[in-house]
Amino acid sequence: MAVPTLPAVLVLAGHDPTGGAGLTADAEAIRACGGWPLTVPTALTVQTTRDVRRVMPCSRESIESACEALFADIEISAIKVGLVADRASLEAVIAVARAHPNLPLVVDPVLRAGGGAAMAPDDCVPLLREQLLPLVDMLTPNRQELMRLSTATGGEVDRVVELMSLGAQAILVTGADAWEEDPDARRRDEVVHTLHTPDNSRQWRWPRLAGEYHGSGCTLAASLAARLACGESLIEACGQAQRVAWDSLVHAQRPGRGQALPDRLWRLPPFESEAT
Repeated sequence: MAVPTLPAVLVLAGHDPTGGAGLTADAEAIRACGGWPLTVPTALTVQTTRDVRRVMPCSRESIESACEALFADIEISAIKVGLVADRASLEAVIAVARAHPNLPLVVDPVLRAGGGAAMAPDDCVPLLREQLLPLVDMLTPNRQELMRLSTATGGEVDRVVELMSLGAQAILVTGADAWEEDPDARRRDEVVHTLHTPDNSRQWRWPRLAGEYHGSGCTLAASLAARLACGESLIEACGQAQRVAWDSLVHAQRPGRGQALPDRLWRLPPFESEAT
């Protein structure tokens, strides 16, 4: 019996050796959501479950040539972008996105690690605003990333409106982190995610989980890209992606001494060896 071909999602992101975020996280989330991940590294990192120690961007040529080979071989249904660590790699991502304007493009603007380390230099932000945002179908910033990307001085809506005026079609603002107008947000017992589109907005509320986690944003954005690749509507994809992210945090693992890492494959049955 023929096995149905899963919709392929191209991931352009950094490699996190812990598996909490980056390419590994994206690949697991996409596979768990019914897609087939195609992974192209934009950067290698030295990091632990506590923080990032070093970021080493990949060359523009390596990124573009890897994507060109994949597009020549596989029908790709969506693109997900994560960490872009310098101008050259960002220019490569922009070139790939421009070459395939009909594919859903989900961008998770990874600007700072959970432990506080900077992941992308300041000179990448203007280029991202001017050349990548006009291509974006869904932007998934947390509150701090939204503040860094926007030049507006008002609240969340003002910042979102400004970024959408630059071309982003929709923005899902995740609410697990603190907000300058609401410094006590992380102490509350729920997390609110808000989807903004040109026509309306919608909110989802989730119970706040105790502890510190690394990789929830990657999980959410990659899951969203996978569901869009599967043909879901934007609202449906957002809801399903949030459920996948929340469930993976509930079942998070603690392999190191720092943050907990989402288990995106928790539904798999325990492995039982048949070896004798």
